[in-house]
Amino acid sequence: MKVVFDTNIFVPALVFPGGRGEAALQRILEEQDELVFSKPIIDELLGILGRKFSRDAEQLSHVAVFLSELSLTVKPRRRLHVVKDEPDNRILECAMAGHADVIVTGDRALLALHEYRGVRIISLRDYLNS
Repeated sequence: MKVVFDTNIFVPALVFPGGRGEAALQRILEEQDELVFSKPIIDELLGILGRKFSRDAEQLSHVAVFLSELSLTVKPRRRLHVVKDEPDNRILECAMAGHADVIVTGDRALLALHEYRGVRIISLRDYLNS
């Protein structure tokens, strides 16, 4: 299954070991699912890790390399304006470009959509229970 993780899944996976975020990332590492990623998502993630969690340039570089080696990186060609928060639209664009099956998020606006153009939008709990 091709899956897009929102940044609110990556941050806990990378900052708080032992939680559900890490369990989701473990599914990717074990090749149970294929992670789909895009530059706007990595840019947002690295910005959050740098600003809110004081990660230095070397740590951020390691995260970028780790995730790029772990995922299928796509380049969305079409901008979407489906939800109010623009970074959430980047998640949808990545899912469309990568022909993802599922978006995993904790974002209420995305979860309220339930699905977008055939891509299911589910919570981390539902992903881990699937």
